[in-house]
Amino acid sequence: MKLGFITLGCDKNTVDSERYLAQLADRGAEYTDDLAEAEVIVINTCGFIDAAKKESLDAIVQAGALKEAGSCKAVVAVGCMVQRHKSELEEALPEVDLFLGSSEMDRLLPELEARGLIDDVPSIHPGVRLFTGDAPHIRYLKVSEGCDHGCAFCAIPLMRGKHRSFALDEVIREAQLLEAQGAREVNLVAQDLAHYGRDRRDGFALPELLEALVRETGIPWLRMLYLYSSGITPRLLEVMASQPRILPYLDMPMQHASDTVLARMRRPERQHTIRERVQMLRAVVPDLAIRTTCIVGFPGETERDFDQLMAFLEEIQFERVGAFTYSAQDGTRAADMVDDVPESVKRQRLERLLELQRQITGERYERFIGRPARTMIDRIVEGEAQGRTVWQADDVDGIINVQGAESLSAGSIVDAVIEGVEDDVDFRGTLLRVIDASASPPRQPRSLPVLSSSIGSFGR
Repeated sequence: MKLGFITLGCDKNTVDSERYLAQLADRGAEYTDDLAEAEVIVINTCGFIDAAKKESLDAIVQAGALKEAGSCKAVVAVGCMVQRHKSELEEALPEVDLFLGSSEMDRLLPELEARGLIDDVPSIHPGVRLFTGDAPHIRYLKVSEGCDHGCAFCAIPLMRGKHRSFALDEVIREAQLLEAQGAREVNLVAQDLAHYGRDRRDGFALPELLEALVRETGIPWLRMLYLYSSGITPRLLEVMASQPRILPYLDMPMQHASDTVLARMRRPERQHTIRERVQMLRAVVPDLAIRTTCIVGFPGETERDFDQLMAFLEEIQFERVGAFTYSAQDGTRAADMVDDVPESVKRQRLERLLELQRQITGERYERFIGRPARTMIDRIVEGEAQGRTVWQADDVDGIINVQGAESLSAGSIVDAVIEGVEDDVDFRGTLLRVIDASASPPRQPRSLPVLSSSIGSFGR
């Protein structure tokens, strides 16, 4: 069976897709990135905001059209959007053969097996994942599932359930498998990394996980994404400051800076606590880059609230900010609020915020000009080496163009002197020295390794 797999939404969905792709390949499926060749197409959907839902629906419709044209035998839609809207989707999209929500994903293989599309003898470790992108040295490691936060705007707990941490030995084993597959940078992801281990009560929290990853793997770069400021502790800062392989980078979602709006959002932080955490972080971890996220146009957001948000961004000077306009999600507390901010005002506020942050990012980056920056080479494009500094996460924080590194393979780590900032988001630099040259990591083979283990199914 030739299999097409479309993954939408967050990095946590990427991890899920890679895991199922490996298990499907182990049972006889052959992955193809050309959907016109696929006999079965699986769409891993996102249901976080309206734009993500539309993208998911468009992908399902595209797959349905290929089925009607006769090139595809079956279309399967899975994941978060299906979890929330399964009955409506089944009624509206009869061309889809199977809908499985996030809580039903363990039925994917048995359902395809029952249709005679895959074999029924699994042989690989459940942590093995099939990578299909163009940068196999950059991988994501999900350490928990679900969320216990009660944010008024967010449907993630409704789609993914309560927070469940994966056992530390399971996470370490999966990291070791990623390293064996050529991973040079591993990004830790969860709905809130700071909650790791709280539910297990086995003495292992995020600091212990980080120390174990440093001790039990040789992965050069470990990056933390999605960590609430309320979970930042002196112990965590101690580990970050003492372990050079843990990058000086945090993705710390803030969502707003008006205490009134934060309260309506049911967020755990307030402006003063966010300020205190940022000051503490920057005092302990030199040259730390902090990325945050903001929502504009939340119900009840006044011009004064928005001005407070803008003033706070100017004061704190985050390195990067991602932002989006509010849209109501069924089943959330905010969906029952009057959405009293016109769409035109939301868009105008978003544009103002993004323009302000573009200027802030450019100014923050200028302080690195003339200094060496630890950099990972990602690819060679038209003879030019492109990479990322320790302050740039993959896909969201821009790149650095490194002159003189054209002969190096993807995954190589170098020091590059920052020569300038381009378009306020990218760096331009010159190779200073090679720290750790890497042979270009091989693509995941179609013949996957057999790895026996008593470890369970990594939280599924």
